[in-house]
Formats: sequence, C-alpha cells, structure tokens
Amino acid sequence: MSKTMTVRVSGVLSDFVASNVGEHGRYENTSESMRDLIRQDMKRQDDERLELLRTELQRAFAAPDDTYKALNAETFLARHRGER
Repeated sequence: MSKTMTVRVSGVLSDFVASNVGEHGRYENTSESMRDLIRQDMKRQDDERLELLRTELQRAFAAPDDTYKALNAETFLARHRGER
C-alpha cells in the first residue's frame, strides 16, 4: 500500500534538495531524492544492527566456555532495548 506524505523543508535544507534535482542534479525530481535519502537511512540502521550483532558474537566467541548460558532471542532483544 502506498501512502502519500508531504514534507516541508526550507532554508539550507531546501537549497540542498534543489541543488540535487533537475538537469544538473543527481535526481530527476524531489520525490526521487527523498526516497534515496530514506533508503540510505534504512541501510544505515541495518548496518548499525549488523555491527551490534557482530560485536555480540565476537564477545561471545572470545568468552571462556564455562561462562556460556542459554539466551533466547527475546531475552537478547530485551537486553538491547534496555530491559533486563
């Protein structure tokens, strides 16, 4: 399902978008520019989550075997949402 959204930008933000749209810009229109920015932000968030997982796995594999305890996905996610 597609939902139309209106976004207002002014000043420096508006100038930046305008400079990247049109004949000499990177994008054909403002919507294309906004979609790309959203995709980039989604990728950044995915990359941050992947890095968190890598860090946790490195820590786990470096720990001595006798320190391991069972941990399910729900507990893991709760720990990283600040719940204990």
